[in-house]
Amino acid sequence: MAGREFTQKDIDIFNKLAPEAGGSVTSEWGHTYPFILRPISHKFVDSSEDFKQRIDRLTPEELDYLVELALDNKEDIRSLEPEDIEVLMDMISEKISNERAKQLKQYLGIV
Repeated sequence: MAGREFTQKDIDIFNKLAPEAGGSVTSEWGHTYPFILRPISHKFVDSSEDFKQRIDRLTPEELDYLVELALDNKEDIRSLEPEDIEVLMDMISEKISNERAKQLKQYLGIV
């Protein structure tokens, strides 16, 4: 799964999830992040509760956009912290629908 060039929408979502990045989508090593959620899960959050609070900032439309990216292999969900995957699926069920969460779980092979 290759990274991708962030669109303005991706940058806006990233900044909403990690305002402390100061608008930068570049790692401390100077590489542009290839995904939105992975650096949030691994670099910015302190806990799965923190991850949940950040994901909760997203509108249902923004969250569904991330689901679409994941279904198109443009967003990496599998490498998130396991607790964060669980939080993400709960938020998808809550903000979008149980069916949408189930669709993503099936796609990722998470039962």
